[in-house]
Amino acid sequence: MKNIRNFCIIAHIDHGKSTLADRILEETHVVERGAAQVLDDMELEREKGITIKSHAVRMDYELDGQTYEFNLIDTPGHVDFGYEVSRSLASCEGALLVVDASQGIEAQTMSNLYQAMEHNLEIIPVINKIDMPAADIEGTVHELAETLGVDDESVFKLSAKTGQGVSELLAGIVARVPAPSGDDEAPVRALVFDSFYDVYRGVIVLVRMYDGVLRRGDTIHFWASGSANDIEEIGAVGLGLHPGKELRAGEVGYIIASIKDVSDARVGDTITLDDNRCEGPLAGYKEPKPMVYSGLFPLAKEDYVVLRDSLAKLKLNDASITYEKESSMALGHGFRCGFLGMLHLEIVKERLLREYNCGIITTTPSVRFQIFLTDGTNIEINNPVEMPDPVRILRILEPIMNVEIIVPNQFVGNIMQLAQERRGTQKDMQYIDEKRVALHYELPLLEIIFDFFDKLKSVSRGYASLDYSFRDMRPAPIVKVDIMINGERVDAMSFMCHEEKAHPWGKAVTETLRDEIPRHLFKIALQASIGSKIIARSTINAMRKNVTAKCYGGDITRKKKLLEKQKAGKKRMKEIGSVAVPQEAFLSVLRADRT
Repeated sequence: MKNIRNFCIIAHIDHGKSTLADRILEETHVVERGAAQVLDDMELEREKGITIKSHAVRMDYELDGQTYEFNLIDTPGHVDFGYEVSRSLASCEGALLVVDASQGIEAQTMSNLYQAMEHNLEIIPVINKIDMPAADIEGTVHELAETLGVDDESVFKLSAKTGQGVSELLAGIVARVPAPSGDDEAPVRALVFDSFYDVYRGVIVLVRMYDGVLRRGDTIHFWASGSANDIEEIGAVGLGLHPGKELRAGEVGYIIASIKDVSDARVGDTITLDDNRCEGPLAGYKEPKPMVYSGLFPLAKEDYVVLRDSLAKLKLNDASITYEKESSMALGHGFRCGFLGMLHLEIVKERLLREYNCGIITTTPSVRFQIFLTDGTNIEINNPVEMPDPVRILRILEPIMNVEIIVPNQFVGNIMQLAQERRGTQKDMQYIDEKRVALHYELPLLEIIFDFFDKLKSVSRGYASLDYSFRDMRPAPIVKVDIMINGERVDAMSFMCHEEKAHPWGKAVTETLRDEIPRHLFKIALQASIGSKIIARSTINAMRKNVTAKCYGGDITRKKKLLEKQKAGKKRMKEIGSVAVPQEAFLSVLRADRT
């Protein structure tokens, strides 16, 4: 066990985490030099430059005649996947804190750093991209050393792109990351830090062993789900699966045990032997809680079965998605889905299209509200359609988030103005160094999910970084805004918002729809309403057919007669005619400017 090193890499998006992981694989001769990105193997990961799924790789590293077993646990960097990151950190004894020399420490890096410190991990500071022309090496080293309270000399400087400094880092991992502790003789305790579904073999569970020994044929017990399964295969994870005879305390590996559903092997759960259970589960297990909800509907109504099957398959690989059936007058049958955040929603949408060839329309995202009713009961809703009659409502509670924004000090005024517009309450402001400031706010989640991140990047010229976590539920004057097209309510376009924002948001949606819905032969009214009160309106004017074109000369009364006939026809058409709403109109509602 003294030669095992379990470590992870924590970094902000695009700071070179996956590139560094690939260089480490090359240095330990797991892959050949010049190989394409290995760990981010999903097409979507490479395209967006982010890590979506956790990965684990075992490597052998030789130093001074000794062979060390390295277990690298690659983690997602985005705030939406914070729980997965925390479980990966719990599986390690050390963490490489990677910071881009040209950008400095970002908000999500700080968030993951605090988590690593809570797990008592040995932090190894690393400056990446030292070969970049814009790299401020000395400044970043000083900032990182000051943040961690260490000497400037203990910060590793490297370029993951060229491989410069990587071999020194590997020697540093051996010297500074402690070996795992554990007892082979104690009852088995193993932490599930990831699981994924294989079509032929069922769920493959990635575990970190804390105590005891697991062997092929053992019957294991999952604490959270209560299920028991026999181990069919056990072993180490390299670039593929390498079967072995057993996993001992301190090791990282995989288990295949005929598990049919990913929800039976949840991330953060504890595995023990069914006939010799440990005293209790490892601390830190949580059920993944969806934060953002949206309706998913197939582009073609006959593709409902395809969408249902695609979601079921996706759920096998991503246990954090929740979905239930939903029907809409405008869009037909679909599903109400819960996501960890807006990035998670975007990724699920992309994966449905790419992996299952299933095109979808998403309705306006919403969050979970707690509603106290006059009869003494309380309900939770995430769909505007479920909103009870306002007469029955005592008060509504909305989720509030703790938000940290790190930004260069010249943009502080812009950020404060944006946060104020989004109903933010400033808690404090800290200067990280002479160039950058950390702003802490309490912001409603409802204000964050609509283009807040885009606006933040816009007002800071791309330099601001954002991290947020759930704080509590608070009362707020929330109302449901209905969108009506020609007097007909379109349930798929309804949304919830703060009372003060109802008019500007409603006006933004109606004006967006005016540009998307084609003109008809009659005038179309686009209205936003709260109950029976109209709060905003836009109008699509009718197309005019020149009915007098065939009149040449003669009495003016002939033209008047034709125009009156046309007027009567348009009036009748408005009463009985239906408005054709194109699919682009539903998508455009999401893009409406909600400032």
